[in-house]
Amino acid sequence: MFRSVLGKTLGFVGYTVTYGCFAHCAFEYIGEFVLCSGPSMEPTIVNHDIVFSERMSPRLCKIQKGDIIIAKSPSNPNINICKRVIGLEGDKVCTSSPSDLLKAHTYVPNGHVWLEGDNLKNSTDSRIYGPIPYALIRGRICLKLWPLHSFGSLSERPT
Repeated sequence: MFRSVLGKTLGFVGYTVTYGCFAHCAFEYIGEFVLCSGPSMEPTIVNHDIVFSERMSPRLCKIQKGDIIIAKSPSNPNINICKRVIGLEGDKVCTSSPSDLLKAHTYVPNGHVWLEGDNLKNSTDSRIYGPIPYALIRGRICLKLWPLHSFGSLSERPT
């Protein structure tokens, strides 16, 4: 009887470890579901939207201008940020706010990207903390899942 219970218990633990490892690999290397919060990406992504972030593009260096990405915050590594890629390495980007009369520009250094929120008046982004290293990018948002009425791929940056 003890052997039977021990065998079933070890079998259950084995399946749990196997599926746990599979789930970890899927979320780490394929993609993850993300609950977005904050106003910086409005109207494209609003508070409590659920999106799918795929993890292959950053690993294959396939991030492009216009992509919406999830990255580690450069000021607090415990927080993820959701922003749009405005400039890639070598690009000249505007560092001024939209209301500034005189526009300032800078170049994005090698190995970095320039990020901005779609809601420029209410976004802490590269205009504040500068370009971020490519290594901080966790994934590229490719699909909005919730709310259902806005299900689908994300639109271009609003004007």
